[in-house]
Amino acid sequence: MMEVLQAGLCDLVMGSGRPGLGALGVPVGGASDPAALAAANALAGNPAAAAGLEITLAGPTLRFPQGAIVALTGAHFTATRSCGAPVAWNETLVLAPEETLAIGRVESGCRCWLALQGGLAVPQVLGSHSTFLPAGFGGYRGRALQAGDTLDVGVRTGELHVLRAIPPDLDGMDAPLRVVAGPQVSGFKDVGLAAFFGSPYRVEAASDRRGMRLAGLAVRYAGGELSSQGVLPGAVQVPPDGQPIILGWDGPVTGGYPVIAGVISADWARLAQLKPGDAVRFETVEVERARAWALTAWKIEELA
Repeated sequence: MMEVLQAGLCDLVMGSGRPGLGALGVPVGGASDPAALAAANALAGNPAAAAGLEITLAGPTLRFPQGAIVALTGAHFTATRSCGAPVAWNETLVLAPEETLAIGRVESGCRCWLALQGGLAVPQVLGSHSTFLPAGFGGYRGRALQAGDTLDVGVRTGELHVLRAIPPDLDGMDAPLRVVAGPQVSGFKDVGLAAFFGSPYRVEAASDRRGMRLAGLAVRYAGGELSSQGVLPGAVQVPPDGQPIILGWDGPVTGGYPVIAGVISADWARLAQLKPGDAVRFETVEVERARAWALTAWKIEELA
């Protein structure tokens, strides 16, 4: 069992996504960095897609009446436990019965992931445990956690292997996001492409898992009117005001704005850590290189 003593800014139960449901208007969703959640689950002794928590900017205070084996991956947050021992990231952590885990504000980045041995025992909806906030289903009652919530935990294995996870060697957060050309890139004149690739943008406050709004030099589309088209997370749309929008994990499955580029999957981990006020730049890469980079994975090793 896990009790929420104090809720964070946005604590969502997340597991695998919901691929293949675009025809129903349901996006893939799931954890914004599936590899980070999978690594946390490996450290806790779970299958990769077991339900855990995705925590954004400021975290919750949680109590575990029966104790727990947990792990934290992703951005570093201030964190304390009631026994006074330090809270390590990317390592297996054993909590005693009645112990609390207080996750404070993020130190750098935006999101972290918490896994518990046994996983959070929430019902599957459309094949996934993940919360889909825009429609209010999945996860825990289709919403972010609130103070007073009590969540059941699945059956624990009883096995304890103290492990450490080593994340892939990603470029720094100040490096450009790598993109491949979008289907409407030919409709942008040189001046529009120069604005998009030659100047920094700022992440706006009106950003969430549905999409990341950017502010900077306007990018003008010179093509004609478009019919609605299928879109995916990472697609960079350009609305009439010329301010790009990077579609997120809970974003729409169709859209009528031109798509100038798509963020490659290898950089989704960095995309998940962008927060309002952060600077964003773009650089184009070839599809073949993007596919090769997508194979980068976390490493799990046992601690002595």
